[in-house]
Amino acid sequence: MPMSIFAHNSRAIIMGVLALLTLGLFFARPLVAQAAGVDEETQFVLNTFAFLIWGALVMWMCAGFTMLESGSVRTKNSSMICLKNIGIYSIAGLAFFFVGYNLMYVDIVGGFIGSFNLLYGPSDAEVALLGLPEEATAEEVASATAAVAENGYSTMSDWFFQMVFVATTASIVSGAIAERVKLWMFFIFIVILTALIYPVVGAWTWGGGWLAALGFQDFAGSTIVHSTGGWAALAGVLVIGPRLGKFRRDGTARPTPPSNVLVVTLGVFILWFGWFGFNGGSQLALGSAADAVAMSNVLVNTNLAGAAGALAALVVSRPILGRMDLFAGLNGAIAGLVSITAGPDFVDHYWAVLIGAIGGIICTGGLKLLEKVKLDDVVGAVPAHLFAGIWGTLATVITVGAQIHVQLIGVVAIGVFVFGVSWVLWRLLDLALGLRVSLQVEQMGQDVGELGMESYPEFVLMPEEDYEAD
Repeated sequence: MPMSIFAHNSRAIIMGVLALLTLGLFFARPLVAQAAGVDEETQFVLNTFAFLIWGALVMWMCAGFTMLESGSVRTKNSSMICLKNIGIYSIAGLAFFFVGYNLMYVDIVGGFIGSFNLLYGPSDAEVALLGLPEEATAEEVASATAAVAENGYSTMSDWFFQMVFVATTASIVSGAIAERVKLWMFFIFIVILTALIYPVVGAWTWGGGWLAALGFQDFAGSTIVHSTGGWAALAGVLVIGPRLGKFRRDGTARPTPPSNVLVVTLGVFILWFGWFGFNGGSQLALGSAADAVAMSNVLVNTNLAGAAGALAALVVSRPILGRMDLFAGLNGAIAGLVSITAGPDFVDHYWAVLIGAIGGIICTGGLKLLEKVKLDDVVGAVPAHLFAGIWGTLATVITVGAQIHVQLIGVVAIGVFVFGVSWVLWRLLDLALGLRVSLQVEQMGQDVGELGMESYPEFVLMPEEDYEAD
């Protein structure tokens, strides 16, 4: 019995010591993690994962643009919008892979433009890691992994995240000039926009070029992405002209309500959803507690600005447009999101409400302004992306301490470059090949006239009045 009691007590003592050690390690581990930080490989994995997930979310915005535009145009042109948007995403991906990324980020010469090298791919260290033989030693694997982890994220995850931003820029142009531009002329413009125009703007800013050296701030692209798309769209609207019969002889605009309000609304919600990846992913890291906190603030500010933009646009739509306008409210949400995109990384969240609300008001006033000057922007892309983008870029002076003169220089320089090159390109395409579809195709609709199909074959499309007399 004494031996049994001793053995029992020994086991109890041993179990108690193990329990205390386990409990001690449990409490000590956070302190060790806090002192040492997350190891380099874990940071690499988290950052890479963030780029890929947020990038996929931004890619989903292409679906939002497709819904928004196809519901905004007349039924006879909705299939063409779907084809244009799948083409936009495909062209953007290829152009940025072959040329654009290098021009934007690789060896920026004189602060203006990057390398003209073709193609882009994984780093040598990543290729070496993937090429290790099965019989590689643990030391060899550890060495190759450490060489890769030093970069902080996978090379191609960064490329993917940057590429989906290019597609967003190009999508902005599509809706503004819908219903009257030839498909292949539009695609040619998109190739130049995504392979050259946007990458040059990106080289000046995110690529570390001359505007970045001045201190220009644009967190996720109010100007770099949205205003670039808006300037290109404005140039196209000016060169191509309004749709047939959009403006009467006295200059007043004929109403062209969305053909499918449900689809337009769905498109705006998809864009709003994708915007969390757009702005949240632009934190460009998720390897620390600080990154996680900052990303949370960015998402909250993004949501607040979108909500404020929608409600503010609805409030002012009656005095500005003469009616409570759903289309204005939807565009107001987009304008609020665009406005906050330049600087959502701040902690005083009430500023997001103010910035978004002003963006929505600017957009609604912009819709009326375009009608007054007889510019036909089918989806309101110019007010929502260009006007609100400029406001958001300047608003960073309030929230994140940007310098007003530097922000103005950036807005003007990018505007002159993008609008000037885009206008020349649109004009050259018009003179050389003709931008507009024929009168017959425009009256019939591009779905039947160019694609030989109808979006809603079960319904009979009513012929529209002849506007030639106007």
